[in-house]
Amino acid sequence: MPLKQRPIGIRTFREIIEEGDVYVDKTVHAWSMASTGKYYFLSRPPRFGKRLFLDRLNALFNGSEVLFRGLYIHDRWDM
Repeated sequence: MPLKQRPIGIRTFREIIEEGDVYVDKTVHAWSMASTGKYYFLSRPPRFGKRLFLDRLNALFNGSEVLFRGLYIHDRWDM
């Protein structure tokens, strides 16, 4: 079985999904945040995935349904 490439240096969620790179599904956290309706402050050190998480939220709220197929949030979100 060939090893999949890790998405080092990739900045967008779309690139990771379309290229078939390794992706750990964290959409359960996006679902939790979006469904509670509270404000959040993302405080993490540099290079810990804040920009990628925000890009994933952007794709989610813009209705990019095809990117979320097979992920936790796909059947729970009305895209």
